[in-house]
Amino acid sequence: MVATLPDLLRLVVVPVFAWAAIRDVRTRRLPNRLWPPLYLFGALLLVWEIVTIWPLGGFVEMRFLVRVAISLLFIAPLGYAFWYLGAFGGADAKAMIALAVLFPTFPAYDLAGVTLPLVDTQLGVFSLTILTNTVLLGLAYPVGLAVFNLVRGEASRLMFFARPVATDSLPDRHGRLFEDPDGPTRNGLDLDALRMYLRWRGRTLADVRADPDDLRDPASVGETFAPTDGGTHVGPRTDGGRAVDDAPTDGGRAVDDAPTDGGRAVDDAAPDGGHAADAETDSDADRESDDPWAAERFLDEIDHGAYGTDAATLRDGLAVVAREDRVLVSPGMPFVVPMAVGLVVSLTFGDALFAALGALGLV
Repeated sequence: MVATLPDLLRLVVVPVFAWAAIRDVRTRRLPNRLWPPLYLFGALLLVWEIVTIWPLGGFVEMRFLVRVAISLLFIAPLGYAFWYLGAFGGADAKAMIALAVLFPTFPAYDLAGVTLPLVDTQLGVFSLTILTNTVLLGLAYPVGLAVFNLVRGEASRLMFFARPVATDSLPDRHGRLFEDPDGPTRNGLDLDALRMYLRWRGRTLADVRADPDDLRDPASVGETFAPTDGGTHVGPRTDGGRAVDDAPTDGGRAVDDAPTDGGRAVDDAAPDGGHAADAETDSDADRESDDPWAAERFLDEIDHGAYGTDAATLRDGLAVVAREDRVLVSPGMPFVVPMAVGLVVSLTFGDALFAALGALGLV
């Protein structure tokens, strides 16, 4: 017998996770509707297996239940805990919960006289094996990023964490800035939050870079728009969130409303540098110093958070992208990607950590 029917059916999950990994790399977004069918599928397979081994009186049956309990009551809640603590994204946590329901115990597949996975564990909780393999693969990502930087001649002490990219390419990238006006930082502006801000203002990154001094003034904010969720995939292919057909030709506003002084209407323009005579008041100066870039207003007006971004981080990030032609970006790796690879490794090789510990004589 190649495998039990429930274990064979579980293999259907492999292409689903492969698709999820590819989509996550491209968009950093996974649809919520992906996960409930997987939870239901896993639950039905569990019920099937319990009915098959009923009554649950022997050692084998009780061991099966203990392993299922560890997977459902420890591994699955661990995914939620990682999300709550900010270590996981929402999709990562849901994927981990799905694997805990789908793969509570080790499957067995006999192929050409070889039983896969090759390396079992004494505990026998397969979702834990998937998690440990995923973590090991995730730890290898900084090494891969460093190699990528070295190949491109970008050797530096930061090459394990970030890579330099053209600032103009940021609208199409994922990750976060790895710098602020004071230098490198791990807490730079999330690029999704940057896109949200640009769409809220109806502006493009090119606008910000062309006239940062004017756009820094909160009074330059006119009509605002839906920020979306900041994804690169949202709506038609644009830089700042407007539909292509509606895109004006003067950098972000309708031609009839086009200002000649970098953001104010022509009628209000003054010959003393582009501002009306009554614009340079103490109250305007106070407002600009109180909320440069209208960052606080943006965060107050949107109906959800901007990936944990605060006003200071947003301002610092805008200052960097407005000034620098190349910036450091930490691209990050969606955890679903090593999770999908870890699932395949677990189904074939088995538990890599357990194998390594065994080679060292520790287990």
